[in-house]
Amino acid sequence: MERVAFLIEPSGERIGCLLNPETLVLRREAGLRPRRALGGSLPWGGPGDDPLLFTGGGTTELTLDLLFDVSLSGSTLETEDVRDLTEPLWRLAENGLREDGGMRPSLARVVWGKRTQFLGVVAAIAERLEHFTATGAPRRSWLRLRMVRVEDETGARQPVTSGEPPDPDVVAAALTPEDYEAHTVLGAQEGEDGTPASGQRLDEIAYQRYGDPSMWRLIAGLNGIADPSRVPPGQVLRLPTPEALRRVL
Repeated sequence: MERVAFLIEPSGERIGCLLNPETLVLRREAGLRPRRALGGSLPWGGPGDDPLLFTGGGTTELTLDLLFDVSLSGSTLETEDVRDLTEPLWRLAENGLREDGGMRPSLARVVWGKRTQFLGVVAAIAERLEHFTATGAPRRSWLRLRMVRVEDETGARQPVTSGEPPDPDVVAAALTPEDYEAHTVLGAQEGEDGTPASGQRLDEIAYQRYGDPSMWRLIAGLNGIADPSRVPPGQVLRLPTPEALRRVL
């Protein structure tokens, strides 16, 4: 099963998880508040609820619980302290300097499978540490994240096709060299201990590019990628433009 990951925007850094969450909790708070008069609350002597003022908008929150354990396989970072694994998630709750000089937390896109995509900021983070070593290093972490959704500045992604992913050979035969653009796979830097960096997943690239994570098969086929789970950072992919795909599909 694919593992949930956090794709940091606009840097493209990817933060992977060792285990998928058992549950995802979505909460929506509508844009409304009690109606007020200039001197305070409106007089309302009858039964029922207070009158409301509909302000529009609202907020959507995502809460997820994650488990990290240094004894689990799958991590590229060898450590006895589980906080080395969870520190990148803690940094998401810190304000950073933007290009325009303002300060705000990083934007993080939660990517899990074909249907779960959530762009937001980390509003709160809590961590329970367990299984301490003789030197006081925790080996297990139960971590809870609460994220608030933000507007996707890239706009709504319209899938290039509503059917099954197209056959790479058919697409390649219909396209010209001018129909392709280059994409450099992003990823984290190599670890201090020499562990290899992890690159973007093809389903993440497919969603960003075509609005459909299942189009990773097309990307893999057009670029001769036998193992889509091991695409190193820095590799240059040839990707058809969305307009070209719509033309030939």
